[in-house]
Amino acid sequence: MNIIFFGTPYFSKIILEKLIQTSYRPALVITAPDKPVGRKKILTPPPTKVLAQKHAIKIWQPEKLNIENWKSEINKLGDIDLAIVAAYGKIIPKSILNTLPAKFINIHPSLLPKYRGPSPIQSAILNGDEKTGVTIMLLDEKMDHGPILASREYPRNKEQGTNKSQIPMTKITTPELSDILAEEGAELLVETIPKWINKEIEPKEQNHNKATYTKIITREDGRVDWKKPAQYIERQLRALTPWPGIFTFWKDKRLKIISLHIAAKKSDSHAIGQLVPYKDSFAVQTGAGFVVPKIVQLEGKKPQSAEEFLKGHSSILGNTLS
Repeated sequence: MNIIFFGTPYFSKIILEKLIQTSYRPALVITAPDKPVGRKKILTPPPTKVLAQKHAIKIWQPEKLNIENWKSEINKLGDIDLAIVAAYGKIIPKSILNTLPAKFINIHPSLLPKYRGPSPIQSAILNGDEKTGVTIMLLDEKMDHGPILASREYPRNKEQGTNKSQIPMTKITTPELSDILAEEGAELLVETIPKWINKEIEPKEQNHNKATYTKIITREDGRVDWKKPAQYIERQLRALTPWPGIFTFWKDKRLKIISLHIAAKKSDSHAIGQLVPYKDSFAVQTGAGFVVPKIVQLEGKKPQSAEEFLKGHSSILGNTLS
């Protein structure tokens, strides 16, 4: 089969790797351009590009997709059987979708129509969902709008098998869930491709009235609102790990909370955001309950345990974080 693959981050790499291991090895990988990373702004290729280079697969990194450069590139490949899209990160114009009708297949890490958009994994964790999943769908010009070919829940339900090791949604982090859904999506994709090619699947239109949408995560989303309950702040940490993480302010300095747990402390008589003694460390009063930071990082300093931080900043007790 002559397949094109669109994808950029590590999520995409996991799916691409599965395709390479099967008979669905792409002839072309389309990915975002290399980007400067880190303080030194080192130009870094996307994970999918690195994998494609390793397997001598042709790579295309357009700054912007348009019908002219698309036709120029695709004409070199001949007839295309499928175009598979997994977290490409750029909009594919309708004019390009129309060149391969019913051949653009997208892997989306949610149970559509829930959580359309750029941050479905973070949203599922942040909202305390008991389950999420992955959807294989046909791509159209609207965001995550096309008809569904297949889906799979996580944690798996009984019908889909539960022989795999599964991290409960109450403990999972965004990187963990992303990797799991990529693996599940890759497996489901490989099962779905031959069924779709052989016309054994009837696409199912989404219930658009039940659609919910996610947004692009920004650094400010990591700021803790201490009026929220402790359970929410714990989910916020898991959802926004590793970026942007969660943070608060003490004396106008950013205090990043790298890990925490919810305290077994019953009194809620303190001011919202106030730090109180807790065992050998401290706890923070939230809108409902207490959180206990385990590892913190004050602006300009290295990460350290909360106990070590308290030894050097004992005056923080009784203060209110903002």
